[in-house]
Amino acid sequence: MRFSQAWIVASKDFSMFTKKRNILYTIVILPLLITGLLSGVTWYIQHKGSGSVSPAELTTLLPAFTFFYFILAAIIPTTIASYSIVGEKVEKSMEPLLATPTTDGEILFGKGLAAFVPAILAVLGTSALFMGLCDAFTVEKLGYYYFPNESSAVVLFLMVPLGVVVSVEWNVLVSSRVSDVRIAQQLGSLMVLPFAGIYVGGEIGLVPLGNTNDLLMIAAVLVFIFLLMLYAVQAIFQREAILTRWK
Repeated sequence: MRFSQAWIVASKDFSMFTKKRNILYTIVILPLLITGLLSGVTWYIQHKGSGSVSPAELTTLLPAFTFFYFILAAIIPTTIASYSIVGEKVEKSMEPLLATPTTDGEILFGKGLAAFVPAILAVLGTSALFMGLCDAFTVEKLGYYYFPNESSAVVLFLMVPLGVVVSVEWNVLVSSRVSDVRIAQQLGSLMVLPFAGIYVGGEIGLVPLGNTNDLLMIAAVLVFIFLLMLYAVQAIFQREAILTRWK
């Protein structure tokens, strides 16, 4: 595989994304809104609430808030990855790309990069802002800076990248089988459900979101899903079939 060819594909998609407002809103506005909401709730319960929130309750609440960025890892690539394939079909730019000497693997890797890089930067950038604000709001009650810590590092630097990759692969699978951007995004958004399910499991006590060992187990499952979906993507994404089916 030639990385230079894959990067050409990714660069082309980067330039296309900057012209699409819905993609920019997903990458920039949504993570900032989530960060503002979570930080605002943290500030409110510290300054405007009943004052009965204990340090133990805070250390249970903050890991759950951090987990929202894992859910964002599934949401953000949906718009990007689905549009990078189906959107090109609609704009009649996919067929010339598939007709080039670039291999299927290079095309897939390039489009994966184009979805992975903005998503991971958006999630990690806004999560850093969230942690800084939360530390400022909670240090007086806790007596120390809660972030960064071991569990948040596992979520942000292991689970989030894996979540982004799995979401990208799912959206590539969906986009390779449909020819409408809205349908691709609707089907692609289904990937959010298992991510949200893990969060709900944490809220009802099935999965302690602040327990590093449990988080590592979830990451191991994500690695297995990643490998399984990687095989499926390589099997389904065939340029000859796309060129004939999308006429």
